[in-house]
Parts: sequence; structure tokens; C-alpha cells
Amino acid sequence: MNAPDPRAGQMAANTNATLLIALDSVVIDTETTGVDPASARIVEIAAVRIAGGQMAVQKALRRLVRPDQPIPAAATSIHGIDDAAVADAAPFAGVWPEFATFIGNSVVIGHALGFDLAVIYRECERSGIPWRPPRAIDTRLLAQAIKPDLADYSLESLAAWVGTKVEGRHSALGDALACGHIFLALLPKLRAAGIRTLAEAEAVCRAQTEVIEQHRRAGWVHPVVETGASAAESILGRIDSYPFRHRVREIMQPAQFIAADRPLREALAHMMQARISSVFVAPPQGSAKSATAAETGIFTERDLLRALAREGGQALEQPVERFASRPLAVIAADAFVYRAMELMRRLKVRHLGVVDAAGPIVGAVTSRDLLRTRAEEAVELGAEIDLAADAPALAAAWARIPRVAASLRREEVPARGIAAVVSAELCSLTAQAAMIAEARMRAEGRGDPPCPYAVTVLGSAGRGESLLAMDQDNALFFASGAPGGTEDRWFEAFATHLADHLHEAGVPYCTGGVMAKNALWRGSVATWQQRIAEWIGRSKPEDLLSVDIFFDLRGVWGDISMAERLRAHAFDVAAGQSTFVKLLIEAAGPAAPGLTMLGRFRTEQGRINLKRTGLFPIVTAARALAIAHHVLDRSTEERLTAIKNLAIGGQQDLEALLEAQSVFLELVLGQQLADIQQGVPLSNAVSVKDLSRRDRARLREALRAVQPIEVLTRDLLFKN
Repeated sequence: MNAPDPRAGQMAANTNATLLIALDSVVIDTETTGVDPASARIVEIAAVRIAGGQMAVQKALRRLVRPDQPIPAAATSIHGIDDAAVADAAPFAGVWPEFATFIGNSVVIGHALGFDLAVIYRECERSGIPWRPPRAIDTRLLAQAIKPDLADYSLESLAAWVGTKVEGRHSALGDALACGHIFLALLPKLRAAGIRTLAEAEAVCRAQTEVIEQHRRAGWVHPVVETGASAAESILGRIDSYPFRHRVREIMQPAQFIAADRPLREALAHMMQARISSVFVAPPQGSAKSATAAETGIFTERDLLRALAREGGQALEQPVERFASRPLAVIAADAFVYRAMELMRRLKVRHLGVVDAAGPIVGAVTSRDLLRTRAEEAVELGAEIDLAADAPALAAAWARIPRVAASLRREEVPARGIAAVVSAELCSLTAQAAMIAEARMRAEGRGDPPCPYAVTVLGSAGRGESLLAMDQDNALFFASGAPGGTEDRWFEAFATHLADHLHEAGVPYCTGGVMAKNALWRGSVATWQQRIAEWIGRSKPEDLLSVDIFFDLRGVWGDISMAERLRAHAFDVAAGQSTFVKLLIEAAGPAAPGLTMLGRFRTEQGRINLKRTGLFPIVTAARALAIAHHVLDRSTEERLTAIKNLAIGGQQDLEALLEAQSVFLELVLGQQLADIQQGVPLSNAVSVKDLSRRDRARLREALRAVQPIEVLTRDLLFKN
């Protein structure tokens, strides 16, 4: 019970954006000789770590402390510790170093924490020990923020409110454990109140000014210190942005195949002639052009050396299949380069196959192709997501996203490119959450998926345009089964786990219900085909709410080709259906004006919502034009560029919209990064007064570019 945590002293990864469920934190409590922090001495101190959303009770730390002064009887009557109990204990100076190491860089949690911190500060001062206030959260202040009408905020009252027990009251360890249980029980209540991150929790604690002032007058320490960027946030201060700006398809080499039954010497000759370090071994039957990773092996220079070492020159006449390596590690052509770096590092391989969306191998990428990339710290982002085993681990990985975004912004990577990185990792997060949900289904005795299926993301993530304020938009397709049938019930339970994991990890539930756990966004291929046919035949805009984002879908888990086929089917069915496209536009509603008649910004509480006034109308117009002209590209930039290249008119206006979208994304991202540091809940609203004169001018010009968008869309909708 009293052994120090082996993780003590390690660098904590807490940042302003770290979700509360993923905090590396330590709950502390003290018992003292009195209630005046100026004179009170510590007689007992305890600490217990919370990591990954769980309390490490068995590794808690508790020590008695000799105060070098008599313990008053009144104090003993409360905590039961008298002079005899501490006679052989070490003084504070002999105890504190162990606790300081245990706490390290973790966030400190406590109940009425200002008192404990004040007493510890005074003890350090007396002992000549340097004092550095930790980042801290007070459960009492949190509770007062989200439940202002509670009768009182004692440990017992909070425990009763959240449904936990208090055992060992008025002992340092008992109270620390009770506080830890209360904090964990508060997490879903805090999420419901929009308090999800460390900075947001600190902000609401600081907002309890009346309580804090009372504590200050009593001599307590302000428990929540003002912070800037943490050390962990500075790790990625300067990174090579190349891996985040380029995709695998840009650096891959064309796939080179050899038949499985050809002798090794032919493979060697092929590699020498093509000056490549590996060749794919095609399946015994079938075309190399349609070969998938499951059917394909790889023969590399290392495999050649092993063959010759084992069998000598005779190996050259043996079929290359004998020496090929399997399974083949693959990566999507559309993945960012940093993902290839991370996969090679994790698998300890030097070659990857590159696959397209449909599955066949289209290229190869090697470690040599990646020599120009050096973002070693940044590639850990992908590794953490891909290796996460539960929601707290997903949350810890997801907390890296704002740091990467801020770093790339300092590298002057365009916001559109940063949005693509955020979207790619949101897709990966969804895929990993799906894998965890599958494991959860098996653990519950529900077995394996009853048929092939695909999880997809919709909306901004599908388009590659997500910034840092996002919620869930996902759908699920499965091969066969009727609504309410056996298959559908399995996938309903699976999708509920998926949504819950994402919500806990930092991607909130969709307020509009666009999630696979809801029946309207889940179904068999036949069901979806029927829905698509019904959409096209609808006659009311209100029947088509949220349908438009279906056309942005991107498969992220399972049989992705199934998702691609359904998306293509939807575009095919919508071709030439002018009424459907018009209704989609009507369902989206008119654009909210961002400027007044006099050209001033329309703001609410000093902010202008650039999603409602700028991004949304551009995205809606680009999507409608893409559906009307059968443009299968996903991103708004690609869609507008494709429409412009059709030369059907409006080229100058389309260019202006592309520039406007870039401006909106840049300003929203900058505001979101600033809000993260201040603990302000993220949104798409930008504070006008904080913009530079140049940015105000750019914003005004961008909003003007959006004003004629309805007329432009109508003019271009059905031109050929």
C-alpha cells in the first residue's frame, strides 16, 4: 500500500488540451495540528495516483509526519493521531522529497485543496525546500461550478451526490481516496456541462471568485495557478512539417511484381534492373493488378541475404515464394507521410505496400523514401492512437492533436493542410474506437460481427476539413440483414460502444443524432440503397436534413470498399436529379449574413461565427455542385477546383470562395488554439477585437465573397 508508484518522477504528458479522463494526476490530502495554515503542522500526508481514468489504490503513498510540537487534543479528536503515534516518524523535511518525486509533473487534485497547498508551502518554507506550485484542480470548486444549488460541499455531501462512499474519514489516505472517487464520478457530469479538458476545468475553478476570496482571507493558497504552454506542449515546438503536408502517394514508387513460382535469380535480376530494394510476390493465381495485401508477399534485399546464407547458390533456382515475407505491411496511398514513418518504426520494417481505397496494391514506399522526413516526436501521435486499448488511452492520444496543430501553424503550414491532418487522425481515432468496440462485444459474449461491415465518418472529417471543435458524424453499413433483425441488433450494440468510446475520448456525441448507434444512420447495403432511392424521391426539404453529409463519407474501418461502392452508388442515383439537389440546398438553409448593410461585422458577445456565416455556405454550395456535376472528390477545395475546371462559368467567383474558405479556416484555427490555452470551450466563433487590422480586412473581404453564393450556385448548378 505504501510503496511509491514506479511512474513517479516521469515527465507527465498533461497539456491544456488533455481530457480530464486522460489526466496523469495525483490526489493528495493532509491531516494537521490545526485549521490555520499559517501555524498548522502536518501530521499525516497521503497521495494516490489517477491514470487512464483509474485510481491506483494499491500504489498509494501514506506517511506520518512528526510536527516537532505537541498535537492539540482537539486535532487528535478529529483524526486520531497523537504525539505517541508520530514519535518515531520523520519530520516534514524527511518525508516531502518522496512525495515531490511521486507527484512529479502530475496535476494535483484535492478537496478544499487551497488549505493543503498552503500548509505544504509553509512546511517547505520552514524546511528551506524550494516550492513550485503545481497545476491543480479542486473538486470542491468543480462541484460548486456545476451544481451551485447543493446544500453544502463537504466531502460527505459530494460523495452522496455523485453516489460514492467515504471510508476512513479524517485520515489522509481515506480522504484522498474519497476525493479521487468523487473526481472520477464527476467526469461524466463535467462532460455534460461542456467541461472536458484540463484548461477548461482550471478555468471554471478560477471562476469561483467569491469562494476563492473567502479562502484567500483564511490564508489558503489559490489552488489553480495561471499557466501558459506546458513543457509537454513545447515538445513539438518546432517540427519538420514535411510529413504533415505530403501524402504517401506523392513519394511512393510504382508497384513491381514477380510471379510466385519464378526462381529467385529472376527476382534478383528484376530488382537490379529496376534499381529497387524489394519486389512484391504476386499470388499464385490471379492478376497482380488486382492483388490485395492478404494475397501478396514481399521479397527484399534482406530476404535475399538470408536465402543465400541458408542455402547458398542453390537458393537462386528455388521459387521466390519460398523466401518471401508475409504478411505484407501496407498503408493507404492517401495517408500522410508521418503515418508511414510511424508504421515502419512500430513494425520494424523498411518496406511498405501502398494500397488504394479499393484494396489493390498500387505502389511501394521504403525507408529510403522517408529519409527527408524527421518528425520523430510527431509520429508518436499515430502510434498512440493505433495502440490505444480503451477510451482513456484514446483520450490521451487525442490530446496531442492541438499540440500538433499549433506546431504546424508555427511552421506556417496552411490551415487547410492542418485540417487535413486533424481529419486524418479523427478517422484513425474512429477506426481504433471501432476496434475497441469489437473487443468489447466479444468480452460481453456477443461474439464476432455477424457479417462484413464498414464504419464511415461523414461531414468535415470525411472531407478532410475538421478543425479542433468537432463532434461525431458517422454511419455504419453491413452486408446483409433487416432493420431490427439479428445483424442490426448486434451492430446497434456495437455502434453504441463506438459512440461512447469516442465521446469519452473527446469527440462528443452529435447533437443532431448523426451516429451509427441511431437506426437512421445504420443499416444493410440493401437498406441504404433503399434510403438513397427515397432521398432522391423526397419532396420536402425537412425530410432531407443531414442527408447532404452522406456524400462526404469516408470509410475508416472494416470493409472500406463497401462504403466506397455505396457512396459511388449515391452519386450515380443523384445524377441529373435537379429537384433533389435543390431540396438539399433548401434543407441546409440560407447563409447567415456576416456583415451588416454598412459593412460591419455581425457579432454575438464580440464574436462572429465563421462556420455559420462563411464555411457552411461554401461547403454546402461545393457539395451541391459536386452532386449535380457528378464530381466524386470529397474536399471543398477539390470540388470547387473541379467545377472551375469544367469551364461552365463563375471562375473568378469560385476562386474567391476558395480564398475565403482558406481565410475562415485560418482564423477559426487561430481562435481555437487561443481558447484552448484559456480553457474556453471550443467553437467556430472568432473574437473580432483580437484580430489584427490585416486579418479584419481579410475577413471582411472573405465574407463579401460569400454574399453572392446563392446566385452563383443556382447559375452553375445545371450548366454543362
